[in-house]
Amino acid sequence: MRMCVSGLFHSRKEHTTMIANFDLLAPVIPPRRSPNLTLHCGASHVDLDEVRAVSTPRHTDSWCPIPHHQLITTVQRTLATTNLRIGTQAHSLSHEGQRYFGLMEVHAQKSSDDYCWVLGLRNSHDKTFPAGIVAGASVFVCDNLSFSGEIKFARKHTRFIVRDLPQLVSRSVGLLLAKWHDQDKRIAAYKEASITDIEAHDLVIRATDVGVCSNRLIPPVLHEWREPRHDAFESRNVWSLFNAFSESLKGGNLAELPKRTEALHGLLDTHVGLLS
Repeated sequence: MRMCVSGLFHSRKEHTTMIANFDLLAPVIPPRRSPNLTLHCGASHVDLDEVRAVSTPRHTDSWCPIPHHQLITTVQRTLATTNLRIGTQAHSLSHEGQRYFGLMEVHAQKSSDDYCWVLGLRNSHDKTFPAGIVAGASVFVCDNLSFSGEIKFARKHTRFIVRDLPQLVSRSVGLLLAKWHDQDKRIAAYKEASITDIEAHDLVIRATDVGVCSNRLIPPVLHEWREPRHDAFESRNVWSLFNAFSESLKGGNLAELPKRTEALHGLLDTHVGLLS
């Protein structure tokens, strides 16, 4: 069973869940689960043909909007030059096509199947927000304009955006590659660090102290630790405990996931000696 570090790979009944869309312009791998976009402000899931069909407004001397699909294509082409592969994608439009929001699963060519990262994209034709990308192990992209992640860039729709966009995307992907190396090191350390039930219980309590979860989530986390729903996490190590937290946090506030995941990594990294 393959798990994704991102907290976005789950469904929430109160929101519209994006369906996976595949694009022949980018190398893809067999899908696992569909990345979810949180949609509750009028956006609708669409396929890439619908995104490409959106008309782009005429530019002015000070405002130069770009087609939504140009942002997507730039990201795809940049990823194609690296050892990263695109998995499932999810796309949405709102305000009669004026605003675009999307997600892309990203996998390393030779990485293990334990996790992947996610790219979040957005673009607007109504001057609401700049073209932007977020990337990381925990990404939250929502049509209510909340936009967060470990790597982030935004470019206003001003003169020379078409010239600057490839360079900015390349910089973001470069940062993602660097982060991926750190993540591989982290996961390996988590797997190598065996822990007892007593140590796991202590870490769960300490996790509430640093804001990873509330007291209400202690029972679900302990249940996932004691009786993991996936065979891959039966080993008594920090990686299994991390995924006990991941499973339990899935039903919470998506907007809080990036900082909660960061706090969890800080706690577990210290425990396994990565921050010592």
